[in-house]
Amino acid sequence: MVHYSRHGSVFESLDYSEIDKRGEEVARKIQQKTGEGNDFLGWLDYASKLPEEEIERIVETAKHIRENYEALVVIGIGGSYLGARAVIEAINGFFPDDKFEIIYLGNTLSSTYTYQVLRHLKDKRIAVNVISKSGTTTESAVAFRMVKERLIERFGKEYLKDAIYATTDDTHGALHAEAKKEGYTTFVIPDDIGGRFSVITPVGLLPIACANIDIREFIRGVRAGEKAYSLSDYHKNPAYLYGATRYLLYSQKKFSTEMFISYELQDKMIEEWLKQLFDESEGKDGKALLCASGVFTTDLHSMGQFIQQGSHVLFETIIKEKHPIADHIVPYDEENLDNLNYLAGKRLSYINDQAFQATLKAHTEGHSPANVLEIEKMDPYNLGDLFYFFFRATAFSAYLLGVNPFNQPGVEIYKKNMFKLLGKPGAE
Repeated sequence: MVHYSRHGSVFESLDYSEIDKRGEEVARKIQQKTGEGNDFLGWLDYASKLPEEEIERIVETAKHIRENYEALVVIGIGGSYLGARAVIEAINGFFPDDKFEIIYLGNTLSSTYTYQVLRHLKDKRIAVNVISKSGTTTESAVAFRMVKERLIERFGKEYLKDAIYATTDDTHGALHAEAKKEGYTTFVIPDDIGGRFSVITPVGLLPIACANIDIREFIRGVRAGEKAYSLSDYHKNPAYLYGATRYLLYSQKKFSTEMFISYELQDKMIEEWLKQLFDESEGKDGKALLCASGVFTTDLHSMGQFIQQGSHVLFETIIKEKHPIADHIVPYDEENLDNLNYLAGKRLSYINDQAFQATLKAHTEGHSPANVLEIEKMDPYNLGDLFYFFFRATAFSAYLLGVNPFNQPGVEIYKKNMFKLLGKPGAE
């Protein structure tokens, strides 16, 4: 379970009584699925209802992919890849011992990145997991077309039938139609779960399983979160209390930015996922916090000065793990030219923790209050629990703000402009 604590004098002056009645109403809206956008609340109990047969099918598919291919190319953008990548990198790190690669494509229109990925894949026997509800999302559809072309050139079209795994709509859309026509193995994106909440569905579970991560433990953690963060009293529910607190920091104290912080580099993609989760859920009607991110101590050497003494615009939300995945001891050096022998024999995790404590004290005694969300370690179970914590917090915070947490109408505007400039038929 996530342990939530608040640090800084500003929390003492927050008036929670202002939202006590509304908090009860919001909790009821979520639990009874009566709020705006309620047809996208399928994630509330999805993990508890997920059949063992579906989990087994994902596990067996991942085993087949790992045994027959050198890499899996995950083609998707936004919620179609961010959650899975966050879990995979947080657990496996950047340089895992596993020789099987997970490679991401279709998450950008960058010609250079796409060229380099395709070049890297040139001589590899790869499987492809293309993830799109419609099959027409520009970034992913373009990448999918390019990958198919390369595979057909090298192996022939018959190769695609076993190598491509489509995660898409159950009955409609271009990708669904192609998968049915070509005989690809398919997994379903539930109609009642939006992309930024979809990491607990096959959208996230298949890539995670292909990375040799135990998805049963991940789902078990999500199920634990379903129980732990369902209390209607937000004072007793850490996910709702965090959601209420961030709302009050925005509405009462006029903070404009929430900065997600981790102290482990491989957790950076969790923050990227969180930026989509909160910004896309709340950023409507001229409202909401802007979510930013940083990795300490790295970014203390670039943004630390601003956080300490710059404009009073941000508070921090720190994701802290008690036990790191790996550790190292600082060696003793006879000459001690760098004057670091006072650290000799100490674990790097201990030094990092002291940096955390020192930074927390400096920033909160300055003008940047901090929420601290502490978990035992970055393993599948605790990550499942943590992700569900943020699901609940997002819904609670957005409903307090008075917006629909589950739509994203503003995203379509740039697409319409782009389609018009590109000359898409029918674009206005």
